[in-house]
Amino acid sequence: MNSISVRALLVRGMLAGLVAGVPALLVAYLLGESRVDSAIAYEEGHSHEHGVELVSRTLQSTAGLATGVLIFGVALGGIAALAFCVALGRVGRFGPRATAVLISLGALLTVYVVPFLKYPANPPSVGDPDTIGKRTTLYFLMIALSVLLAVGALILGRRLAPRLGNWYATVTAGAAFAVVIGVAYAFLPAINEVPKDFPATLLWQFRLTALAIQLVLWTGFGLLFGHLAERHLIPKAAPGQRPDPAARTAAPAR
Repeated sequence: MNSISVRALLVRGMLAGLVAGVPALLVAYLLGESRVDSAIAYEEGHSHEHGVELVSRTLQSTAGLATGVLIFGVALGGIAALAFCVALGRVGRFGPRATAVLISLGALLTVYVVPFLKYPANPPSVGDPDTIGKRTTLYFLMIALSVLLAVGALILGRRLAPRLGNWYATVTAGAAFAVVIGVAYAFLPAINEVPKDFPATLLWQFRLTALAIQLVLWTGFGLLFGHLAERHLIPKAAPGQRPDPAARTAAPAR
């Protein structure tokens, strides 16, 4: 893959991340903001200290939320596009669309779902301010472990494929990933700082909403970027001409 194609795919990835961020923003606003408001109300009702509000809650829930989600979408879209350039033609005989979907699914699982199962998202008023540094470090450590182990599982699967076949190699690599992640779950310290009287329903609604935002973002990105990447890498034939089958077959190997 030459530098021109990489640059074009990077731009398309960032654009796809921006567009995919719009429905994710709607989910965050429609489902998430009411839970955040409820958590803030709980915190205010249980705290005797009231600091100065530097940014209004209205601004946080509108422009602030939109800025955060859309910039997040653009950044992850660019990173995923670069991962797509590396993976295309190297993880199997998949075309651009299938590769984009696989990259999106892998990113959702390794970057969010696996760390989420160990250190789930929490609403405001949940968590000791004195441990925020420790919690942040552990969360990013879990992300790094998940991504590195996923790459290792992919390499393992490719090396086992000639001997075991694609199916059994994939199952073996996936099982190895699950086992090592389970060991990491067991050895990394648990964090449980939820107040005893915090509403359990509110907590799980917030966590499910956080998961839904990521699901919508990565699903939208995978579908849109796959379409854009295929149009770039496999141009349509001119009117009256039949597409060249060799070009479609060779595209993943670029």
